[in-house]
This record gives sequence, C-alpha cells and structure tokens, in this order.
Amino acid sequence: MKKLALATGLLLAGCATAPPAARVAPPPMAIAYPTVGLERVIGQDAAGLTKLFGQPDADVREGTARKLQFASAICILDTYLYPKDGAEPRVTYLDAREPDGSAIDRASCVAALTRRPGAR
Repeated sequence: MKKLALATGLLLAGCATAPPAARVAPPPMAIAYPTVGLERVIGQDAAGLTKLFGQPDADVREGTARKLQFASAICILDTYLYPKDGAEPRVTYLDAREPDGSAIDRASCVAALTRRPGAR
C-alpha cells in the first residue's frame, strides 16, 4: 500500500506544471506627434510668430525658455521657444486646445489663427 501511495504521489508530481514565467511589459512607446501643417510655426522666432498670428495673448518667460500663446474663438495655441547654441529662441514644440480645454488638431488651430485679426 505504501508503494502504491508513493507511486501515485510521484506520478502526480510529474503532472505538476512549473509556475508561468513572469511577463515582461514592453517599454512604453514614444508618441509621434505629426508635424504636417506646422511647418510655418516650427522653427519660427517670436517676431515670425507675431507676423504670422499678430500680437500674442500671453508671453511667459522662464529662464531662457519662452511661451507665446495665441487665442481665438476656435482654439488656443501654445508655442514653446527655446534657444540653441546662443541663438534667438525658436519654436521647438507647440500644443493646441479648444477654449473649453478639449483637444483640437494642432495644424487646424494654426490655420484658424492665421485668419484672426492682426495676422498675416
């Protein structure tokens, strides 16, 4: 009887499975923001933005960085200007939203702002 119990125990032990291997989460993917339609803004300095959109509605400086904000009834555009190699700060990134804070396509906002009073 002991032999039968031992054999059954060994037989059942052979059926046991190994614990599942720990799953490794893939690294987070970088979000690519399209720049189509933004060529007129990316790389501009403050004077170029003022020519394109008119006077900014907000001008915020922090150290050598600068944010110029342009607004209309359709959208709000934040442009972020940073200096590189001692040159005049230029737009390296921009963000857009509707006045209520909801998302809007950045290129659509740029197009809308070029039609506001004071823009060229």
